[in-house]
Amino acid sequence: MAILTMAGILDARPRVGYFYAGKSILNFVAEHLRKTKVKDIKGLPVIIQENTSVYDAVVTLFLEDVGTLFVTNEKGGLSGVVSRKDLLKIAIGNMDIHKVPVGIIMTRMPNIITVSPEDTVYEAAVKIVEHEVDALPVVVQVKEDKEGDLFYKVIGKITKTSITKLFVELGKTT
Repeated sequence: MAILTMAGILDARPRVGYFYAGKSILNFVAEHLRKTKVKDIKGLPVIIQENTSVYDAVVTLFLEDVGTLFVTNEKGGLSGVVSRKDLLKIAIGNMDIHKVPVGIIMTRMPNIITVSPEDTVYEAAVKIVEHEVDALPVVVQVKEDKEGDLFYKVIGKITKTSITKLFVELGKTT
């Protein structure tokens, strides 16, 4: 009863007792997804440099057990994203993957979909579904002192798996 009351499905009043508040479990889940911020469930990003070879990127992908690598430039700003599919395409071609840098095959800004730490998990999930990607970089906008250029610094990642873990946690509490 306490869990159902905390979830808002039941309400309690003195001398009346418990009664149905009109809220379903689905409403509870939807409300939780709209309240939970990306910063609360983000994971650690795996970051490589633009000049990293495709071979080294493949090795990093397997060693870190991830599906997406985030690529930064010499200033530390997000410049690209490399997925398993990108690496597989180049690896089965006739190119020498020891010599080709990931900067050539990566998806570049501004074609990268990002989220901020203050976005909701729901907003992140919508972006993942709409753009058919496995992971999104969690970024903050940084202004460089010298030239005054703005760039995105990667501070985390949100993936299909991190969102699924949130659903599993919600399932345990309801």
